[in-house]
Amino acid sequence: LKPNRRVFFPTWDVCSAADCLKTFTEIKSKISKNKKEHSHIHLPIDFVVIDTVPGGQILTDNQTAQSTISRFACRIICQRNPPFSARIYAAGFDSSKNIFLGEKAAKWRMRDGQMDGLTTNGVLVMHPHNGFSQDSKPGLWREISVCGNVFALRETRSSQHREKMVESESNELVDGSLIDLCGATLLWRTAEGLALTPTIKHLEALRQELNAGRPQCPVGFNTLAFPSLRHKAVVVEKQPWVYLRCGHVHGYHGWAGRRNPADEAEHQDWECPMCRARGPYVPLWLGCEPGFYVDAEPPTHAFVPCGHVCSEKTAAYWSQIPLPHGTQACPFCIQPLSADTPCIRLIFQSPLD
Repeated sequence: LKPNRRVFFPTWDVCSAADCLKTFTEIKSKISKNKKEHSHIHLPIDFVVIDTVPGGQILTDNQTAQSTISRFACRIICQRNPPFSARIYAAGFDSSKNIFLGEKAAKWRMRDGQMDGLTTNGVLVMHPHNGFSQDSKPGLWREISVCGNVFALRETRSSQHREKMVESESNELVDGSLIDLCGATLLWRTAEGLALTPTIKHLEALRQELNAGRPQCPVGFNTLAFPSLRHKAVVVEKQPWVYLRCGHVHGYHGWAGRRNPADEAEHQDWECPMCRARGPYVPLWLGCEPGFYVDAEPPTHAFVPCGHVCSEKTAAYWSQIPLPHGTQACPFCIQPLSADTPCIRLIFQSPLD
């Protein structure tokens, strides 16, 4: 990894590869320092996850199987010479320079005598079709083995039975590949792909252009405005709100004597004054991570139910991608999307003058 390469982590925030390398160096230093004091060193546990069961069944608390995931769940090896391809492999090396697999992990010997295996919870990869662009279509989720072989998904994440090998596919990462580590989902972007995505300055220009149109609240007739990207988590007075059932955009207004937005957020059945459709009523937020956009078009659609706003094709793309053994999620906040209507088109009221 180069110091200026950007890496996307489970909360979908961005950090530099230099920070990742620094953290890894500190961990390696601590392991070397303690190697003389301890005969066996366990790799750190970063996540505790709950296992899935076939058919989407739900077990009681005392029956739920829990497992863990480590930061050494996978390896990504990049070529130093053109075409600089990157390949992903399951599992990582421990302090003894051996591949580390849990006791419950699936392991087997291949025909050539070499050992292969899967991590306990699996390293899953999805390669999009047509790259990461406005023509992108989601591919199928596959599982990657220690040797980089590609397999169909297991029935459950921690099953000890491997599925059929998919020989027609490879472990080479492409622009837009998603890597799911059962607790952390990574988005792989290439330098060539990032060069075609909108920048923070472009998103700011789109925000200013949207505000320049002076959208109005049909009830209070006050002008609405998206807050700056620096204040993305603070609800302001001119914040646009939307009725998620119909897409009509309003300013905030209280109903039935409730004037506190925090109190009203618990009420999920609001009636739109424009069309009488009933449903959730939430503030709108401009998605401010350009790496998730498949084009540079204006923000016209919002994810349901979180209210993050992006372009139409970006919303359509992420609405089609189900996480393994789960549902679709907003890329900006990881909140699960509505199964019936994952995104909506926003309807703004133009100023009367």
